[in-house]
Amino acid sequence: MKIIIKSLILSLLIFFTGEEIAFTQAKYHEPGEINNILGDLNKSYPGLTRLETIGRTYSGKDIKALSIGSGDIDTRPGIAVIGGIDGRYAAGREIALGFAGRLLKNSGNDEIKDLLGRVSFYVIPDASPDAISGFFSKPMAERLINANPTDNDRDFTIDEDPCEDLNGDGFISLMRIKDPTGSYIIDPDDERLLRKADLSKGEQGSWIVYTEGTDNDSDGKFNEDSQGGVNFNNNFSFEYEEFGENAGIHAASEKESRAVADFLYDHFNIFAVFSFGPQDNLGQPFKPGRQSQETQEPDPGQWRRRSRKIKNILPEDSEQNALLSGKYLELTGYKGSPGFTREPGNFMEWAYYHYGRYSYSTPGWWIQAEKGMSPEAAFLKYASENIEEDVFIEWQEIDHPDFPGKTVEVGGIKPFALYNPPEHLLGEVIESNYQFLVEAAKLRPELELLDLKTEKLEKNLHRITVSLHNKGIFATASQLGDQVKWVRKIKVEIKSDSDFRLLSGKKIEISERLKADESREYSWLINGSGDFTISAGAVICGMDEISFTVR
Repeated sequence: MKIIIKSLILSLLIFFTGEEIAFTQAKYHEPGEINNILGDLNKSYPGLTRLETIGRTYSGKDIKALSIGSGDIDTRPGIAVIGGIDGRYAAGREIALGFAGRLLKNSGNDEIKDLLGRVSFYVIPDASPDAISGFFSKPMAERLINANPTDNDRDFTIDEDPCEDLNGDGFISLMRIKDPTGSYIIDPDDERLLRKADLSKGEQGSWIVYTEGTDNDSDGKFNEDSQGGVNFNNNFSFEYEEFGENAGIHAASEKESRAVADFLYDHFNIFAVFSFGPQDNLGQPFKPGRQSQETQEPDPGQWRRRSRKIKNILPEDSEQNALLSGKYLELTGYKGSPGFTREPGNFMEWAYYHYGRYSYSTPGWWIQAEKGMSPEAAFLKYASENIEEDVFIEWQEIDHPDFPGKTVEVGGIKPFALYNPPEHLLGEVIESNYQFLVEAAKLRPELELLDLKTEKLEKNLHRITVSLHNKGIFATASQLGDQVKWVRKIKVEIKSDSDFRLLSGKKIEISERLKADESREYSWLINGSGDFTISAGAVICGMDEISFTVR
């Protein structure tokens, strides 16, 4: 009831104000529409945006990035917002796009105007446009892969075994075959569903389950080699799986993954990456665990070399994750967690472990799990109470050429329904995620130089001390990022146009990260006088400088 009332209020506001901004409409957009909206935003806010085509898919679709901020965007702390991580999660694209639209629409109010002068945003709504094509195709089919022709089943034939709409209903759903050798049983929580038989409980399977289609290449597998491709979310270097399903010939082998990675690496000022896809550490924050590591003994006369393979979040980054998770659940109203699947080569973990930034991911929308109930059963229960549209395809018996004489039925939860809100809920989902991202940006690292002291010791001899303080809630870099060469460290520099001699201290000092609310003191002993400037910071955490005169 609350959902319906909110939707009516939104409709009335649009009616009476006469405003209906394309980028805030609660609908799912095709890739071309998203790029058109990004172009419109860039034209409407020329002083705040910069639109770039950062790549092009194998089917010729452009991958675009919209940079948002006032002034010199690339010289202050930045946040990347990425959608289209996984072809099943269409809502993530709309959340990223809606965030950009709302941020710009609100850029005239004091809060957002000030934020855009302090934080830059880099929005890539659709990182893998080919993968979402199944959402808009007929028949509708969940798709993970891009359009790069690939021999996924390694039988030296390409794209020869796609899914097929056997009952002609316009959806690629599931296909179940009655068979005593099967490993599935009817789900007691909802008889429309099936689940794996639990042998420890004495359960015995009686159904085989495939996606809808035939064995076109007669290899005993079904629909294992459809048109395309490689999964963007399996193609990154962290825990990349060689010869993995949909993983590509090597890490970052694909146009889409290279385009996004290159864009991020080119922007040293990005301190956090927020992505929308199947991985989740906002519903349930990561906790630190034991790390596997190997240490080499130093060679004589050389720096000590140390090799560490880190597979778990570091303690201080875990604390930050917990803080962000609490804010996310508070602002969205979600409860529980959709769970985390550690897919090999996934984007979210790459952004943390290899790119070295704070990295947060969420589906952006999920149904609260119920104890003892499968996610599918919980979803159908929720849908019966909150979703007007029919989300389930009733099982329909068909004649199947590969299973003569057997009972074969087609049906199940409609494609995409389990992962994406219906359009009448989409506006609220976008708004709550927008509010969270704005609040997260307010926690940015921010440096300030404090407590400058100049002490004259004798003629032309002065001691100068100053404190550098991080007044942000984010550290100036993640704890892991402090070990990554692609993360810029803090540079503290003292300079003057006058001749002076530095007796102690460094003219330029490279410093480690500052935690939230942490300060560090710097001191110099100089011989000379004149006007001086001390500057401190890095593009990832912002800069500050202070000027003074010594006589």
